[in-house]
Amino acid sequence: MFEDDDDANTPLTAEEREQLIPSYITLRHELNEAEQVNIGEALRWAYVRRRDVLDQDFLNDLHKRMFGDVWRWAGQYRTTARNIGIDAYRIAVEVRQVIDDARYWVENETYPPDEIAIRFSHRVVAIHPFPNGNGRFSRLVGDLLARQLGQPAFTWGRANLVDAGETRARYIDALRAADQHDFELLLAFARS
Repeated sequence: MFEDDDDANTPLTAEEREQLIPSYITLRHELNEAEQVNIGEALRWAYVRRRDVLDQDFLNDLHKRMFGDVWRWAGQYRTTARNIGIDAYRIAVEVRQVIDDARYWVENETYPPDEIAIRFSHRVVAIHPFPNGNGRFSRLVGDLLARQLGQPAFTWGRANLVDAGETRARYIDALRAADQHDFELLLAFARS
């Protein structure tokens, strides 16, 4: 099966790998292509909906639409430990908390709209709620929230962050700075 030495993807457990739907996939590039087609369909679905991004059911449905043709676990929170993210048993509560925090930021104009969307996206990826696809999911969630707040979608360095080495390294550096509560790099990267 596909190699897991790709640092752009969270390693999956054997049980999670068994949840792969297309039987023809044996190579990483085949998996990436299948996921990208599924994500494209989800983008079309998401951009015609006028749903509140700050809704837990919408977020789970969005992940399912992004990966549901490829993985049976799409849209379901992970139940296993990861080298990043929080403990699995805390995911539902933490997702609810970040939604509530973002609602507060919006209602009280705590931050400018771009920063609200970036802080929300960062918190979602830090939770790492799903077995895989968390980076792509959190960036789309950031885009959708930015649009909901009247801003254009982000450009995220104008590259495919799954395959683009230098751009991905800048993104990871920006996430690490945000982990330390410095969002300037991530805000700049998102609009670059």
